[in-house]
Amino acid sequence: MTPRERLICALTGGVPDIVPHLELEFQLCEEVFGQEPLRAHHIEGICGARKKDMLKRNAELWVKVAHEFDYSVITGLHWLPLEEQMESFEYVRELAGDTFMLSAFVDGTYAIPNGSNMVEQAVWFIEREEEALEEAERMIERAVDVGLQLIKAGAEIIFMCADYCFNSGPFLSPKMFRKFVTPFLKRQIDAFRQAGAWTVKHTDGNIMPILDQLIDCHPDAIHSLDPQAGVDIKLVRQIVGTGICLMGNVRCSAVHAGTKDEIKQSALYCLLYGGVRTGAYVYCTSNCIFKGVPVENYRYMLELRKRYGSLEALEELERAWLECKVN
Repeated sequence: MTPRERLICALTGGVPDIVPHLELEFQLCEEVFGQEPLRAHHIEGICGARKKDMLKRNAELWVKVAHEFDYSVITGLHWLPLEEQMESFEYVRELAGDTFMLSAFVDGTYAIPNGSNMVEQAVWFIEREEEALEEAERMIERAVDVGLQLIKAGAEIIFMCADYCFNSGPFLSPKMFRKFVTPFLKRQIDAFRQAGAWTVKHTDGNIMPILDQLIDCHPDAIHSLDPQAGVDIKLVRQIVGTGICLMGNVRCSAVHAGTKDEIKQSALYCLLYGGVRTGAYVYCTSNCIFKGVPVENYRYMLELRKRYGSLEALEELERAWLECKVN
């Protein structure tokens, strides 16, 4: 199977030849490939042949990342402005055909407010409810418009990355979340799915108090299933079954600064209970591969997938997990 085919299999509840892999972001391009990926500010004021050449070289970089780490999705293009993202889709297709999915990052739902206005926004939701709902409408309309443009240009999977939760739980109570977020998230997901794209809802933190609402919105997948916030992929799997694909749960702190034993313990747990047996699982960290993650730790995480991430290796995976628990 190609990486893209593995992901489609997982998103439709199937069991691929090996669990697919992706990361929302890979921030080690300079360390691994000696090349800095493009962001919006790099191409400000640049046009014509020079910009085209920069976009092509950037597309080549992200295809290298996908080949090197067996990604199912090209995820680095969202750092570019809208028009340049869409142009870059063409270059990726020229380089890699349909080996990988093209992705876009779009989310118009309310996220955790920043530290400078958190209290004010909480008061605003309560005291100016009608205004907050009107703004939610405008945000969703803008997001859907952008998302549909990206889908028309070639994006096959939309990552919706508004963060809703702290480690202690959602920033809104479940009752308020149902009013200010859930109906708008559902409309967004419905619009993207009707346009032919797969949908992934990302949020860090403890999602358990609002998991039922996320399920009711029917995304194709949920990411990141944050173990540092107490989210247990085994329990989430029991709740959602295989009707929604699960992505993530490999502990970021272990990959960032843990021992090999700690990485192995987290990885094996995710493979065993996330879904080597059940399918509908994508192997990835509980956030992304960010600056400071040792490349050797990430490669070790991927070695574990290669060794234990298939149905054929299930017995070996179960034995390895029992050894981890004993030790």
